[in-house]
Amino acid sequence: MRQAKSAYWQNIVDSAKDEQGNPRPFFSMAPMEAVTDTIFRRVVAKAGGPDVYYTEFTNAASMVHPEAKFSIQGRLAVAPGEQMPIAQIWGSKAEAIGGAAKLLPEMGYEAVDINMGCPDGTVIKNSSGSDLIRHPDTAVELIAAAKESGLPVSVKTRLGFNKVEEYHDWLETIFKQDVQVLTIHLRTRKEMSKVDAHFELIDDIIAMRDRISPNTLLQLNGDIKNYKQGMEIAAAHPGVDGIMIGRGVLEDPYAFNHEETEHTLAESIDLLKLQLDLFDEVTKTVTPKHFEALKRYFKIYLRGFAHASQLRQMLMETHATDEVRAILDEHVGDLVKNEDR
Repeated sequence: MRQAKSAYWQNIVDSAKDEQGNPRPFFSMAPMEAVTDTIFRRVVAKAGGPDVYYTEFTNAASMVHPEAKFSIQGRLAVAPGEQMPIAQIWGSKAEAIGGAAKLLPEMGYEAVDINMGCPDGTVIKNSSGSDLIRHPDTAVELIAAAKESGLPVSVKTRLGFNKVEEYHDWLETIFKQDVQVLTIHLRTRKEMSKVDAHFELIDDIIAMRDRISPNTLLQLNGDIKNYKQGMEIAAAHPGVDGIMIGRGVLEDPYAFNHEETEHTLAESIDLLKLQLDLFDEVTKTVTPKHFEALKRYFKIYLRGFAHASQLRQMLMETHATDEVRAILDEHVGDLVKNEDR
C-alpha cells in the first residue's frame, strides 16, 4: 500500500524556515525512553523547541491489551495546548502494530513512527527495535499494518545490527516501503553510542533514497548537538530533509535555539521550576511519576557556576518536589544576584 505525500509532513516541510524566510531542514527532538513525555516536551518548548516532537516509545502490544493499556497511558499523554507529538510505537506483531496505530487518531495523533532501532536488550529479546534489522520481512509487515490506520507512517532505525555494511540491504528494504520519513541513527546496534556517527555515509544514503523512494523524507540522528551543527550538516549534504537531536537536548535544553546565546542561571532555574510544576501536574492528573527520575535533569540546569556540584548533590538527596523548591529558594537567590553584578 503506497502512501501519497501526507498533508501532515508537507506542512512541516513548508513551515521550516530560517531567519530570512528561506527553506531549511525541519528539526525534531528524538524519542527518548523516560525523557520525552509531556513534561519534558513542554520544558523544551519553553526553552525554544523543535518543529517536531515524538512521544516516548510505546509498546503496541500493551496499547491493544484490554488490561495493559492503562499502564502506558502516561507515555501517550498530551497536555491541553501542547503541540501534538508523533506517537512512536514498537513491537514485532503486525496485528499489534496495526491495532495500536488505529487507536491513535481518536487520541488526537496525526502521525505514527515505528521504532526499528532501539538497542535495548529487553526490546531485542521481544524481536523488536533494532532486532527487526535482522528480520526485514517482519519489518515490511509492520509498516504495511501501520499504514492501514490511514496515518502517515515513518520509521526510525540504525545502519545495521552488527556491521555498518548492512545498511545497503536494510535501508533499501525500508525505502521500498514508501514511508513518509526515514530517520537514521548513523550507527549500528552493536556500536550503540560508543563510536562516532558515520557522517561519511550520508551522501550515499541520500543517493539511495533518491533512486528508490524520492518522496521519502530523510532525517538524520546521532552526534548532532544543536541547531547550528544540524544546519551545517544539512548544508554539507544537500538532500537531507530533517535533523533529529537526542542527547544534545540533555546537555543543553536550548539546543534548538537558532542563535547561540548565553543563557542566565535565572533562566535555567525557571526551566527547572517549570519541570517541577509539570511533574506535579502530571502526577496528579494523568499518572503517578517516579520522583527519582527527576534527578537525572538536575545537571542540565545547574552547572557552569561556582558551587554547582554542591547544589546538585543537595538536590540528589531530596525525595519530593517541594524539597527541591525549598533548596532552590534558599540557595539560588544569592547566586542569581551575584550573576547580575
